[in-house]
Amino acid sequence: MCINKTAWLASTVLVAASLLIQASVRAEQPDDAVASPHEMQSGSLLLKMEAGYTVATRINTAVDIRISGPVARTIVSQEFRNDGAEWVEGVYVFPLPDSAAVDRLRLRIGERFIEGEIREKAEARAEYERARQDGKRAGLVEQQRSNLFTTSIANLGPGETVNVEIEYLETVIYDNGQFSLRFPLTLTPRYIPGAEQGRQGSGWSSDTDQVPDASLITPPVVAASSDHAVTMRAEIDAGVPLKVIASRYHPVRVNTVSEAEGRYTVALAGTKVPMDHDLELVWRPVENAVARATLFREVKDGMPHYLLMVLPPDDLEINGTDAADPVARELVFVIDTSGSMHGASIEQAKQALLLALEGLRPEDSFNVIQFNSIVDVLFPGSVPATPVNIRAATRYIRNLAANGGTEMYPALERALVQAGEETRLRQIVFITDGSVGNEQELFGLIDAKLGRSRLFTVGIGSAPNSLFMRKAAESGRGAYTFISALHEVKEKMTALIRKIEQPRVTGIEVAWPGEALVYPEIVPDLYAGEPILQKVRLAGESRGSDIVRISGTSSMGDWGVDLPIAAEQENDGIAAVWARARIEHLLDRERQGEDAEAVRADVIETALNHQLVSKYTSLVAVDKTPVRPQASALEREQVPNLLPYGQSQEAIFGFPATAAGWGRDLAAGILLLLLALLMVVVRFRRFEPHVRAPF
Repeated sequence: MCINKTAWLASTVLVAASLLIQASVRAEQPDDAVASPHEMQSGSLLLKMEAGYTVATRINTAVDIRISGPVARTIVSQEFRNDGAEWVEGVYVFPLPDSAAVDRLRLRIGERFIEGEIREKAEARAEYERARQDGKRAGLVEQQRSNLFTTSIANLGPGETVNVEIEYLETVIYDNGQFSLRFPLTLTPRYIPGAEQGRQGSGWSSDTDQVPDASLITPPVVAASSDHAVTMRAEIDAGVPLKVIASRYHPVRVNTVSEAEGRYTVALAGTKVPMDHDLELVWRPVENAVARATLFREVKDGMPHYLLMVLPPDDLEINGTDAADPVARELVFVIDTSGSMHGASIEQAKQALLLALEGLRPEDSFNVIQFNSIVDVLFPGSVPATPVNIRAATRYIRNLAANGGTEMYPALERALVQAGEETRLRQIVFITDGSVGNEQELFGLIDAKLGRSRLFTVGIGSAPNSLFMRKAAESGRGAYTFISALHEVKEKMTALIRKIEQPRVTGIEVAWPGEALVYPEIVPDLYAGEPILQKVRLAGESRGSDIVRISGTSSMGDWGVDLPIAAEQENDGIAAVWARARIEHLLDRERQGEDAEAVRADVIETALNHQLVSKYTSLVAVDKTPVRPQASALEREQVPNLLPYGQSQEAIFGFPATAAGWGRDLAAGILLLLLALLMVVVRFRRFEPHVRAPF
């Protein structure tokens, strides 16, 4: 049998390249004398030992939520045990709600309790490192993003157990007649753009020029774990009877404590609930039970702090529209088709986009943009919403597949700068899981290029990046929603389509008596079902005659309401919620060009006064007694997270991305050289000319 030499050479090249790649991957993995990090169960404290890798088994994760009116206090308790024979330090990155005001850290090791204290970030890190070197038990909580935190635990001895309790406050969400609270249980691995700049943390990515802390926000993940489970208990004190209490994605048990007072308890129905899908509680009051305007108050350091919630009347017509004269719109739909959207997420996104197409009217124009490692635009510009164009878009969307990186910046920029008719209401619907590390760069792009557009975000998947969804919509003067299951696509997209038709109330102003620090300073336009929310600190106590005056414009004309300040309700946590909003406002000003040192000083002052973790402050807890013998080494490794439900490790990590391992890069380079050699050989073996087929 005659063997074609060119085919033989090609096979040899491919086999050699395959062996090189396999060798490089093995070289990047740790010694597996005990186990490798990719084989560890998620939620385990992964420890690097001389003989290989061992694991400090995670015993329990418990979430205790106490909801009182508009504020929720949550205690997250995670317990670890060191089953190894050496002293260890554990580091783990975990998500929290993006509006969380973290104010407490408590370590319990055996019978000892260690309470944390707020320090400036550098001071807290230095105190922790001193304790670590001196052999003292210590804990440190640092903020990497407003929804991403790192806890470090030093000097955990062989056979010892440590319980870490972290507490935070947040405001609950009100939308379309119901309240909700979302607790993240895992995180979608972030795509890291930019050129490598070294490494300061132990994540899977190097730092880059676009994401300088990438190594701190990229913890390892595992696809499955029988032990990575959570228990949850919530107490709801709504103050009014509730019609519905439910969990969107997890079965729960509900117990009525007092229906008349609106007091209930909720617990997860299972005892082994995997931490692979965000938890969301929703509760809906009985009709007309929620006040249209409410003030909640807390006095701290002699200053009253307020949380204002005002619901515009339900019968306000859509501003500036009439059934006979609808406003022509230009809608630009942007869909994320990167590897992290693989599986259930891309199906949710495609269904959401197809439903949005159904909401187009004949007078509208539209376009569709998809992005992964590259950006692809369906039409050169926006086209009329004719049946022919909608059918073309439908075919395009149904054929979308998820793979590659998440190059969000060029896609967002293309959507923002695309030319359109000035007379049209211009709206961008951005559908993504938000799994990127360069959020601040993207917010800056929105600030600079928004113009007359309005940006609406749709968070897709079981663990979307809530920080990006909320802040992008706020910067874009739009609204946001989350879709985490196929069965809720129609419900949530219908509500969003109703919102994007037009704001219900515009030109909103809120007038407070006397000197006030108010956040947000400018109230955005209100869409259907949304309330006006403001966090306020007044310089002094109000008088009995003082009022808050809220005014705006709808298609019915001027609208407004006066609310007596004397009618406020007392609630713990309002001051911390205000401080959290102030810190976010200050950091937004820093992004927009204000002096960084001045902003830093204001953030530190606010965070220290209210004892909050921030970009520039951390929680540190140190035991005074050394426990680790100085002759014993201290090993350090990072806790993996559980891969979000419906996602694929291969889809996320199996494609080229910034900060890939050097060994794989080397193998890829050798492969390219061998293939180039093959092409040269093939070219010289052929004497007949050949024609390149057109694309």
